[in-house]
Amino acid sequence: MSDPGPGQVLFRFVRHWARRAVAADAGGEQGRLVLVCEAVHALSRRGSAATVNAIAHEIGIDQSGASRLIKSAEAAGHLTTAAAAADSRRREASLTPDGRRMLDAAHRWQESVFAELTTEWSQEERIAFQRAMTALMERSYAMGAPAKPTPR
Repeated sequence: MSDPGPGQVLFRFVRHWARRAVAADAGGEQGRLVLVCEAVHALSRRGSAATVNAIAHEIGIDQSGASRLIKSAEAAGHLTTAAAAADSRRREASLTPDGRRMLDAAHRWQESVFAELTTEWSQEERIAFQRAMTALMERSYAMGAPAKPTPR
């Protein structure tokens, strides 16, 4: 069998870190709060409304799961929801000041883990990695949902 290709390495990387995030947050609640707040933040940065459907799509879960996450984050004081300006039947989520602080702390932790993982890297290597990952994410958003694998 040959060495894994770059696509396999990418997906292995994602699985690896997804497992670590769950293990680090044994109860899971803090990780779920960060996840939903991160989704709201990412959507707003891209100029998209943080509706239940948009959040569900952003984190790859169904609408009812996203709705539960939003309610949990709202109860914890990290999110607030309000009727959408364009359509009062839709609800849009936004970060509260407490949610912003929690997300800032999560981002600081993420940066510290990255710094620890890349202690042997030059600043140029860190920047090249950031640019490559950003380009992959932008292309992923432009492509929409990835195609499902076909059985062989």
